Amino acid sequence: MAPAPPPPAEPSDPPEPSLTEWVVLALLAESPMHGFAVGKELRPDTDLGRVLTVHRPLVYRALDRLVAAGLAEPHHTEPGDAGPNRTLHRPTRRGRARLDRWLDRPVDHIRDLRIEFVVKLRLNQRRGRDATRLVTAQRAALGPTFERLARAPDDDVVDSWRRHNAAAARSFLDDVAGSLPPCPWRPPHDP
Repeated sequence: MAPAPPPPAEPSDPPEPSLTEWVVLALLAESPMHGFAVGKELRPDTDLGRVLTVHRPLVYRALDRLVAAGLAEPHHTEPGDAGPNRTLHRPTRRGRARLDRWLDRPVDHIRDLRIEFVVKLRLNQRRGRDATRLVTAQRAALGPTFERLARAPDDDVVDSWRRHNAAAARSFLDDVAGSLPPCPWRPPHDP
C-alpha cells in the first residue's frame, strides 16, 4: 500500500521561495539593503553573479514576494542619490530561520549542484558559516543516485552522459569536502 500523499497546502501557506528569492534574502541577512544595492551584488561581474546573475527587475520582484510572504520587511528609508527615496529591507525573524535551514539543505538533483549548491557554498562562506554540514548532507543525499548511475549500461549515450556527469559531481563534492576551511566557530565544550 502506497503512503498517503501529504495534505494539500493551506491557501495561506506561502509558496517555497525561488532560488532568486533565497539569494536576495541571504543578501538582506548580511546587511539591510535596497533593491538597487542587491542588484549590484548580482551582476555577472561579481562574486555571486558569477554563480547566479539576476537582473534588477527580478530583484525588485523577489523583494516584493519576500515581503508578501513575511520573510523580509522594510527596515528604513534613505534618500536616493538622484531619484526617489530608497527603502532598505531586512529579513524577518521567520525569514532568518528559514534561510538558515535552506543554507544547510542539500539540493535534490545533480543538475542543481551547478547553481543552487554552489551559491549556498558562497553564501555560507560570506556569512562565516561552516559549510561542512551542507557538504556532508549533499554527499549523502546524492549517494544513491551516484551508485545507481555508476552501474548504468555503457550502450546508451544518455546513460553514459549521466554516469560521467555523476562521476564528475561526486569528484567535485570530494574536492570541496577536502578543501573547506576550518569552522570559524567552536561549539560549546561539554563538561
